[in-house]
Amino acid sequence: MTANVVVCGTGFGRVYLRALEAGGPDAPRGAGDLRLTGVLARGSERSRACAERADVPLYTDPGQLPADTDIAVVAVYAGVNGGPGSELARQLMERGVHVLQEGPLHHDELAESLRVARRAGVVFRVSTHYVRVEPVRRFIAAARRLTARRPVLYADAACGLQVFYHLFDILRLALGGLRPWSFEDARPTPVFHTLTGTVRDVPLTLRVQNQLNPSDPDNHAHLLHRITLGTDGGSLTLSDTHGPLLWSPRPHFPSEERSLTRLEEAASGHLDHAATTPLGDAAAPSYREVVGRLWPDAALRALTELHEAVREGHHPLAEGHAQLAVSHAWRDAAVRLGPPELTDATAVRPIGAGELAGELEVPRCT
Repeated sequence: MTANVVVCGTGFGRVYLRALEAGGPDAPRGAGDLRLTGVLARGSERSRACAERADVPLYTDPGQLPADTDIAVVAVYAGVNGGPGSELARQLMERGVHVLQEGPLHHDELAESLRVARRAGVVFRVSTHYVRVEPVRRFIAAARRLTARRPVLYADAACGLQVFYHLFDILRLALGGLRPWSFEDARPTPVFHTLTGTVRDVPLTLRVQNQLNPSDPDNHAHLLHRITLGTDGGSLTLSDTHGPLLWSPRPHFPSEERSLTRLEEAASGHLDHAATTPLGDAAAPSYREVVGRLWPDAALRALTELHEAVREGHHPLAEGHAQLAVSHAWRDAAVRLGPPELTDATAVRPIGAGELAGELEVPRCT
């Protein structure tokens, strides 16, 4: 069953437009059943260019959408960010259109959208995007394998304010849930604010870059996500949202080495484990590959999951409780974090690794 898809918004919506262009051999099963049939936007030059490049009509009012529209991607800021995204999503659902909406969503506006979905009998999903990006998916899979073997003793994470909401869905999937959670008031420091608390009874330390440039809100983050889950057997670290994923066995020096003249002659097999091993690709992709492949792949995966739920007749609220938990935990943490520092920082040129690589002379420790 082919689904006609309209993409609403051409900011992050461009990732969905790219996703629907071609699929390819690595596309998730069912991706070929999605057909882009239009772009809904305000009619800017960028929106006109996007629709023209995709060879689909540009609509500037929801009332213009064809009656055979099956799915809408709402990649428009929701009310929590001062945008009309949730209002648009509800308007579309009331017309019988299934909706995939980009987060974040405030707990109350999400609850209302779920009620509308139930009344209209449509599927509504909130996309936290990064949980479907390939290195994060690998992290979640490895975390589940790890937690099946050893309990998690601590979680340590850092993120930019722009992706603070999304972090909670990554933790939810990695730990098997979020409840119960609790947070202490943040400890402000320059650039980052530090939150401590627990998630699913796991002690959590979280550093958030609590800064925002109102004129350029999508930029100026020092990082997206960095997460470590620690067990008594070692630690699993997602060094960046886009990898690499690293495993570090817990350092342990056997008691037998106390009687040896050379530490490396101890018979313990764990001394042969690498101190750190990449799980998957050892190097992260370029940002050109991130925005051109990884992000569209993740967007296409979210769309195919929604379409599969529609085909299989899932209840409109099938994932509602999980989505509400993410929004609720994020809200509680945000209250403890406090309002962001508004900055007028100007963009600077990022430094490539090539500028630091080469013959690096180690300074003397004197």
